Amino acid sequence: MPARDKFHDIVKKALVKDGWTITHDPYSMKLGSADLFVDLGAEKLIAAEKGNDKIAVEVKSFLGRSIIAETQDAIGQFIMYQEVMSEFEANRTLYLAIEEEVFDNEFSDALKTLLLEKLAIKLLIFRASEEGIVKWLT
Repeated sequence: MPARDKFHDIVKKALVKDGWTITHDPYSMKLGSADLFVDLGAEKLIAAEKGNDKIAVEVKSFLGRSIIAETQDAIGQFIMYQEVMSEFEANRTLYLAIEEEVFDNEFSDALKTLLLEKLAIKLLIFRASEEGIVKWLT
């Protein structure tokens, strides 16, 4: 099992505060003989008739080499997880969790556009200091 990201527990607490039930820690999948692990799986009851919203969240700190290098790694991981998840559990939505300060201060507008519009990566922006979710970007 891979090491947990620095913000793993903070995002977990933020999801619970937002009304989500953590169902997997980590959320595991198989790709052939390889085991893949998304950081968290969660669900939220919407209404008795509609059922549950299900998500998986990959937490990234972006504290390494450079924002571009870290983003390249995160995009590759996200796309692979998304494709495997579509076969494994198509009704679960994958999000990439990024700390608000990093997203606001380190990500250029062009990089935000690439992630959100061109690659359609869903983002969960959280504030580490408050252990809370700031916004969901889809």
